[in-house]
This record gives sequence, structure tokens and C-alpha cells, in this order.
Amino acid sequence: MIWARRCGVSFALALLLGSFVTGCKSVPPPTPLAELNAQQMRGHAVYETHCATCHYDRKNAALHGPALIGMYKKPYLPSGAPANDERVTATIVHGRNLMPAQGDRLDSQDLDDLLAYLHTL
Repeated sequence: MIWARRCGVSFALALLLGSFVTGCKSVPPPTPLAELNAQQMRGHAVYETHCATCHYDRKNAALHGPALIGMYKKPYLPSGAPANDERVTATIVHGRNLMPAQGDRLDSQDLDDLLAYLHTL
């Protein structure tokens, strides 16, 4: 009887822990495109032109590079760097590993608009 109670408690704790771990991996869905403001829409256009060939924005799957969905909703980027504007900007402007630098292709307004869009994911 005591053994059954201990097994039941262990099972319940394992189930609770499993639910907690699974729950931590999910992120809220991106803001629908119809709800974006003007700057975010311009950022979406920049994304479509410069990023969409290698990164999914609204799908949690890798393309040629990691998915961008939820990137600011997690504490770290896939590289392990903090998920903040400074690190994301540096990666976009200077490139990283297989990602080419975009600094010569984007002006400061394009970059600001792109960051505004990425925050909606």
C-alpha cells in the first residue's frame, strides 16, 4: 500500500515536471500580419526581401538558418547570445557563421523597421 502511494506520488511529480518542461518550450503566436502597424509592415517587407530565403518567420522550423518565430520571447538566440536588439543588430549587420552580413544592404531605417517586425514574432 505504501509502495503504491509512493509510485503514485512519483508518477504525479513526473507528469507535472513533464508538463512544465513542455510548456516552457512553447511561445505565444506571432502578431497577425493584419494587426501590424506601419513600421512593422515595412519591417515585414524588409524581412521578405532580405531574410525569407533562409529563415522562416511564422513557422517553428529551420530553413537554411534557424526559425525567427519567438526569437525575442526567449532569453537567448540559437547561438546562445542574449535575445536583445544589440545582438540581433550585430548579427544582421556583420553576419555570423553562414549568415552573410547585411550591413551594406540595409539603411538604418530598414534595420529599425526589421527589428520592429522581429519583435512581433
